[in-house]
Amino acid sequence: MDVKAKNPGKLYLCATPIGNLEDITLRVLNTLKQVDLIAAEDTRNSIRLLNHFDIKTPMTSYHEYNKIEKAYRLVDKMRAGSNIALITDAGTPGISDPGEELVRICYEEGIEVTSLPGPAACITALTMSGLPTRRFAFEAFLPKEKKERAAILRELKNETRTIVLYEAPHRLTKTLEELLEALGDRRLSVCRELTKRYEEKTITTIAESLAYYTENEPRGEYVLVVEGKTLGEVAREEQASWERMSLEEHMAIYEEKGTPRKEAMRLVARDRGLSRREVYQALLSERGE
Repeated sequence: MDVKAKNPGKLYLCATPIGNLEDITLRVLNTLKQVDLIAAEDTRNSIRLLNHFDIKTPMTSYHEYNKIEKAYRLVDKMRAGSNIALITDAGTPGISDPGEELVRICYEEGIEVTSLPGPAACITALTMSGLPTRRFAFEAFLPKEKKERAAILRELKNETRTIVLYEAPHRLTKTLEELLEALGDRRLSVCRELTKRYEEKTITTIAESLAYYTENEPRGEYVLVVEGKTLGEVAREEQASWERMSLEEHMAIYEEKGTPRKEAMRLVARDRGLSRREVYQALLSERGE
């Protein structure tokens, strides 16, 4: 594939290994050799990759602290005809890194973007977690801001999809504590050193993992794959919430939304597993009629 500069140029999102260098694809290697410039999240880390594969392409930094200003400078280069490859520290650019901002700005400025698939820690961990993979919610790193973090945890409490999170070692025990408090004890897969020689994956629970890392210092970057709430649990909790209120209170939930009373009665009957006639008779009884 020839990706030498055309007018205008193009942005190539190039997935790089998350640990094992053999996971890089031939397409990514060829692209990194042929583009005019490589934008890297950490040039000190990426130079080892480039040296290993004897890639001589010039490199520039693109990271969290220059992601907007530098994006426009890179766009100017592409507008002038340069092809640029974006790489992250490890994995697929745009996932939990500033690459998403560069992609957005490229589209706003009319620059073509293409993604060269390859390793991603979230998918690698998910597929070997032993938890359901058909539906999953990727949350990356939980927000650092306290209110935003609490809001996300409240949302995750009723999440029925498998949840994938990233976490740094110095915050791992705190995050496990918060997950246990917000979600209760769930099945959990803890992964670290993915694709490397000493790859670790532990099938455990949130409580067991918290107990372990309270006694053992966390090391390395972690991917947490958490079991979602089952649909059966959701149904039982909804049923219990209805049973804690009177029928009139239940009716009011629908009627306040503008639902006609007969339709509200039908919906209340459905929620409670009753017939509409039973709801009607019970409402009369509550009123003392």
